[in-house]
Amino acid sequence: MRAAVLREHGEPLDVTEVPDPTCDSDGVVVEVEACGICRSDWHSWMGHGEWANDAVPSGQILGHEPAGRVVEVGEDVETIAEGDRVALPFNLACGSCGYCRTGHGNVCTGDHPNALGFELSAQGAFADLVHLPSADYNAIRLPESVSPTDVAALGCRFMTAYNALDARAGLRAGQWVAVHGCGGVGLSAIQVANVLGARVVAVDVRDSALDAATDLGADAVVNGSAEDPVDAIRGLTDGGAHVSLDALGVAETCRNSVRSVRPRGSHVQVGLTTEAEKGNVSLPTDWMTRHEVSFLGARGMPPTSADDLLSLLASDAVDPGSLVTKTVSLDEVPGRLAAMTDYDTVGVEVMVP
Repeated sequence: MRAAVLREHGEPLDVTEVPDPTCDSDGVVVEVEACGICRSDWHSWMGHGEWANDAVPSGQILGHEPAGRVVEVGEDVETIAEGDRVALPFNLACGSCGYCRTGHGNVCTGDHPNALGFELSAQGAFADLVHLPSADYNAIRLPESVSPTDVAALGCRFMTAYNALDARAGLRAGQWVAVHGCGGVGLSAIQVANVLGARVVAVDVRDSALDAATDLGADAVVNGSAEDPVDAIRGLTDGGAHVSLDALGVAETCRNSVRSVRPRGSHVQVGLTTEAEKGNVSLPTDWMTRHEVSFLGARGMPPTSADDLLSLLASDAVDPGSLVTKTVSLDEVPGRLAAMTDYDTVGVEVMVP
């Protein structure tokens, strides 16, 4: 099969022929119909993560937001059949550890590969075919009516946004949420917040991103290059957001997000840090203690919660396809990752083999 392989960090991915994946007894092989291109792929390509012993190694096939059709089924798989259309979560779960059994498979501690497209034992989906382990637990079955491009756009960004705002922060109708960074996950968070009945302030430094945020239902926008986002959010929300989400991951947006919340509010960290932060950001901890501000993390979404999100998709309550600004071929993926270096992408781009 053809795949986009990481050979050297920061150098163009090598689109080349590689062996087809083999199917584990509990897994399935999926023919990729679409795969989102995510900033997490860019982090991997750049070699970020060595500060947490998490840098993606040479030889890795990237891509972690796929949808496709099952073409091979392991002998121990019971609920998935050849021909089924499925989505694959990037946070693979074993299905049997304590976290999986209690509905938190996104933080699975089982002894198996658990990050699709980020480690050699879980090769990714910028390829013709991809393998999914523990398929009975991980596979997200899709109706024939759902577009693979829409599902790829749903990918980790909608899943993460939904988990972050609903399960982690408990965002409720009528509350204010501030979204810092209006890339794929930030724009997804705006749609999710609208579904939950919240009011949204979107923050970015690009007018094109803020225009997209407005189109998706943000109640107010703040250009962080023209005004102080913390002061602006506090003014717009009468004292601070109930929930604030950092969708970018740089130190400035993280601290701005924390300082944007009102007393007893919650900050949710979604964006991963860059080479500048190396996984660490200093925070106003005394201020957070005084005002009982919560700092939460969110990583993907448990596979067991996928039906909730798919029901929103089926009812048109969320429209991930509206975020898709470009579809590209496998050969174009290396160039689209490079474009993310200078934030030269808007919305979601999806690979269609």
